[in-house]
Amino acid sequence: MTEPIRIARGVLVPAAALEWRAVRSSGPGGQNVNKVSSKVELRVELGVVTGLDPGARARLSALAASKLDSKGRLVVTSQRTRDQPRNLEDARAKVQRLVERALRVPRPRRLTAPSRGAVERRLKSKHVRGTVKRARGTASDEE
Repeated sequence: MTEPIRIARGVLVPAAALEWRAVRSSGPGGQNVNKVSSKVELRVELGVVTGLDPGARARLSALAASKLDSKGRLVVTSQRTRDQPRNLEDARAKVQRLVERALRVPRPRRLTAPSRGAVERRLKSKHVRGTVKRARGTASDEE
């Protein structure tokens, strides 16, 4: 059984929510690559993660949406190294980073109007571009 993943104060991915298995890797390994199962697939039951408020839980669901299996579990893989235990630690770190990202509340976007100078620069560049195009048109009309 694996250990739980501690994220922040009060936020925990319990060991019961984690399930991992080793599979054949397509990564580095030389002649061993066809014999040794060093790639790690870590599956996490997101509903069991403790300490998340409803907003963080919704953000976690959104972040993990593309990485869910048919049972709704988060699937994280790692084949970065030739060593199975290091790949397991890497997969656990990926889960930890994902949950930490979900804990951060995004800053609300404030609508701003462009400054007067920005508007003037945009209109001036449009005028210059239009002048260039009009000059091009007169050259072909003279033929």
